[in-house]
Amino acid sequence: MYRSFLIKYAEIAIKGKNRYLFEDALVGQIIHALKKVDGKFRVRKEQGRIYVDTEGEYDYDEVVGALKCVFGIVGICPVVLIEDEGFDRLVEEVLSYVDKVYPDKHFTFKVNARRARKNYPMESMEINAKLGEKILEAFPETRVDVHHPDVVFNVEIRNQINIYSVIVPGPGGMPVGTNGKAMLLLSGGIDSPVAGYMIAKRGVAIDATYFHAPPYTSERAKQKVVDLAKIVARYSGPINLHIVNFTDIQLYIYEQCPHEELTIIMRRYMMKLAEHFAKENKCLGLITGESIGQVASQTMQSLAATNEVCTIPVYRPLIGFDKQEIVEVSEKIGAYETSILPYEDCCTIFVAKHPVTKPSLNVIHNDEKKLEEKIDALMQEAIDTTEVIRIEG
Repeated sequence: MYRSFLIKYAEIAIKGKNRYLFEDALVGQIIHALKKVDGKFRVRKEQGRIYVDTEGEYDYDEVVGALKCVFGIVGICPVVLIEDEGFDRLVEEVLSYVDKVYPDKHFTFKVNARRARKNYPMESMEINAKLGEKILEAFPETRVDVHHPDVVFNVEIRNQINIYSVIVPGPGGMPVGTNGKAMLLLSGGIDSPVAGYMIAKRGVAIDATYFHAPPYTSERAKQKVVDLAKIVARYSGPINLHIVNFTDIQLYIYEQCPHEELTIIMRRYMMKLAEHFAKENKCLGLITGESIGQVASQTMQSLAATNEVCTIPVYRPLIGFDKQEIVEVSEKIGAYETSILPYEDCCTIFVAKHPVTKPSLNVIHNDEKKLEEKIDALMQEAIDTTEVIRIEG
């Protein structure tokens, strides 16, 4: 019965004179999301609202599922739009709506009318009272409860009259692309896909870098990361995934440097490589899934040691999260089951038995001098042999 969806947003509404830019970006993201759904759709702005109009047959669940992945949307409302042909006509449409949407009439309700068009001959409170009375007369099983109703019938008097009672929660946030672009260091773990999701929620478009270490990591490990990138891309839009062959660099560090420093030094070179691709792709920062104290390489001292090699900002959206909080977001976005598949990534292959938790930068600088003979050539080779895959959500 629904030929249109009313799209609600929140934070965009307070953007002042720039509001139209965010609305236009949201419209663009909605159009992109609906390309994956069979059917014809028209997305339009009207009086501070965004509507998705449908043409012909479509799958309701697929449309709602696609819209639930668009950052900037806080509510998806299947809506009936009618022309203003007088109050009696409005009563007919509301009663028809109630009858079709709620086969079981044993519920409490209230009517919530709003007049965006102030020339309507009845005030909001009068509309509420008269429509409520008509619903009670037509469906005596129903009861009015203005404080805690089971159902709220929203009637908005606009150019067309909007009738809706279902509000499907959206993901919130800001439309992707309204806050620049950043490079995600994506591993096969739980944390980094969640970090990508959360930074994209703030309107940041993302690309990603994955460090592959064949033959120590398998093609299945690589495919796992591709699958995780696809999950993140459902929300963030297309991702350029850079797959860097990190084996020779890891082995060289392993041969030349103290093993307790291995993780930190390896991490520093990962950051350098990720920054190279970030600058190449006009990214404004790096994103990692690090959380303070979660592992040895994520103490405050370790994070400072990895930050030192970067000349662009490093954003860590999970920095204050407990592991269980990260897992909950991972489950919500559908990444958890993929993240826990038992395929090693390069960070877990060469793990020291007793990694340093409070690294000294002076010590690390001295250790890295042992790499001077070959590290630049190995880094360049890693850059030259990087595979780039376009990931669509």
